[in-house]
Order: sequence, then structure tokens, then C-alpha cells
Amino acid sequence: MPTPTRRALLGAASLAAMSSFVSHRAFAQGTGVLVRLPILVPLTGFAALEGKSQRDGALLAIADLEQAGGQVRFAPAVIDTGASPEGAVTAWERAMRVGGTPGGPQPVAVLGPILGTQMLALLPLAAEAKLPIATVSGTARLSEMGNPWFFRFFPSDSTVKVAHARYAIEKLGATKPAIVFQTTAYGQSGREQLSKLFHERGIKPVLEEAVAPTTNDFAPVIARVRAAGADVLVLHLHAPSTALSIRQARAQLPGLPIVAGSAMLQPATAALLEPGELRGVCAESASSPLSASDGALRAFTDAYTKRFETAPDAFAVAQYDAVMSLAAAVASVLAEGGAGRLSGETLRAKLTSSGHAGLAMPYRSDGKGNMAHDALIACYDGAGRVPKIVERYRVAP
Repeated sequence: MPTPTRRALLGAASLAAMSSFVSHRAFAQGTGVLVRLPILVPLTGFAALEGKSQRDGALLAIADLEQAGGQVRFAPAVIDTGASPEGAVTAWERAMRVGGTPGGPQPVAVLGPILGTQMLALLPLAAEAKLPIATVSGTARLSEMGNPWFFRFFPSDSTVKVAHARYAIEKLGATKPAIVFQTTAYGQSGREQLSKLFHERGIKPVLEEAVAPTTNDFAPVIARVRAAGADVLVLHLHAPSTALSIRQARAQLPGLPIVAGSAMLQPATAALLEPGELRGVCAESASSPLSASDGALRAFTDAYTKRFETAPDAFAVAQYDAVMSLAAAVASVLAEGGAGRLSGETLRAKLTSSGHAGLAMPYRSDGKGNMAHDALIACYDGAGRVPKIVERYRVAP
């Protein structure tokens, strides 16, 4: 059962905060409505850790709403997108079927994958189908496509990189940062924002190095960081690359401060490193559920850990919040006109105009689909794998 704190959170959104996506074949079941929920996430490939967090955050929200006995209930359909745009398109096509039959009842919203390249492939399909697509992808370009069906429940790179760069400059006194980033759309987006922010402060990075997700030896990269005379290592990498690069950095440059991307605050990433290797490592993110000592976020963390036997990360929290936020919009539509009024268009309108008080932060659209505008920096002390939040930033929409 939900804890009292989480039960209160559900109540605060009232029975209007019943879960997120709806199907055209929504039908009455007692006093509730059962709806189909496609969840498209990468469960294989280099982003599998992030994809699993997405899936589990959504499933926990659905379970909580089911237990709360609210107005809307969900039949989730989890589909693996792999790591390629083609995989995402195939997953989309499967989501548009019921029982494998083309032309069946369609959903009125879809939960999209974290990978930017996959979201770029899906945005035109969402527009064509007139379906809101919610994601936790940080790729900045997504909100610049002018697609009114796009909704992002994780801060974009243009938001979290402000925290990333400001912390390195203002708190660490960096004047010679080295940026190591992934060759993926995610990595390129982050590097673009970081380089821009450093240059705006009159700071030129001494090194900007791109690495493929398949790279398994970071010794040459770290050797170039050392040769460049960097005073801080700035990482924007997926989880496996983050762990590998930090291990090698600690072997070659044990005292060099490191400010990493959100992947470093994933418990699964920290588990790949010894606590001593984490000393002096900080990271940006939207939230740090492991750092919460009380309140609704702590209750969420405990429930997630009990259900999935692993600790949650910021992507799981954001996905949980996305389901709840979308749910409130669905329930609002139902309250105004019943199930017959549910459509992609009515849900899109509600998401665009309505805010939501989530676990991680308050969410509200900036008109481009960016719903999240807060970021934080958390750091490891070298004694364990639970980071401490040291700075918070808000980038106004």
C-alpha cells in the first residue's frame, strides 16, 4: 500500500491525479475508466539502465494509482525501443496496434524513450497522429522543433548545463575545463550547451573530446586531459562511459575535480565504482532521490526500492511525475465532459495550460513543451555511494 506521505500526495492532486495516458477505447469499469498506456523505452543497448528506470517509474505510478482506487486505471504496454531510431519507430508502430491488429483503437498519448535520436524520429509520427508524447530526454533540440505534441518532464540540456557549468566556474573556480562527451545526440547536445556557457563566461575549454558509447578504454582520453592541463573534468556521458571514464581519471588524476552528467547520480552507475573513486565527483540532475531523508520523495524511494530491489534515480522520479501530471490532465478532461471527450487534442490542451506539483519539482510548460525548469548539483564524499545535494538552480522558462 502507498505510505501515508505518498497517499497524501495522491490526495493533494485529488482523485484528479489518476494516471496518465488514455485510449480511444476507454471504457467504464464500475466507477472508473480503464485505458491503454504505451510505454516506449530502451531496455536493450547502451541506454538500457536509463530505460529500465523510465519503465519502473511509470509502473510504480500505475500501481500507486490502482491501489488508490481512483477514477482512471491503466493497462500498460511496455515496448523495447532498443538503441536506434528504427527501433523506436518499430515500437511506435506496435503501440498503434491492439492485439497486433493494425487499425485498432489508438492511444491518445504515448510515453516516449529517453534517447534524443529516437525522440527525433518519433516527433513527426506524434504530430501526424495528433498524440501527445511525453519524455525524459534532455536533448535540447527536441523543444526547438516547434512540435506542439511534445512534453518533456526532465530538464533539457539548456537547463541542467547551466547548473553544470556554473558549479564548475563559481564553486570550483574552473578556468581550464576539459569536456568529454558522447558522440550520441545526447552527448552532442550537452557539449554544445556547455561550450556555449563556458564561452559566455570568457572561459575556453582546454579540451573537447567526443567518445563513442562503445569505447571501453578511457586511458588515452584521460591522458589528453592531463596533457591539456585541465583544472576540472566535465563529463556528459551515458552511464557505462561515465563509470569507465571516472575510474581511469582516478587512476591517472586522483585529485582532479569531476563534474559529471545526470548518469553519475544513477545508483547503478555509482555501484560500478568504489566509494574512494567517487571522492571529488559531483553531478548535475533534476533530483537525487537517494539524498532525500524524509517527505514524499523519501517515501517514493523506499517504495521503489522495495518493489524493484534497486534504488531509483532521477529518471525514475521524472517518469513517475510525468505519469501523475498527465493523469491529472486526463482526469480534468473526464470531469469536464466524460470519457467521450478524451482525445489527443483535449489532453494536449490540458498539458499545455496546467501545472503539476511533482516529487522532483513543480512542472509547467514554457510553450515549447519543456515542463521541468529546476536542476541541482550533488557530490560524493568518498565514504559511500549516497551523494549530498550541495547546490540548487532554477532556470526560469
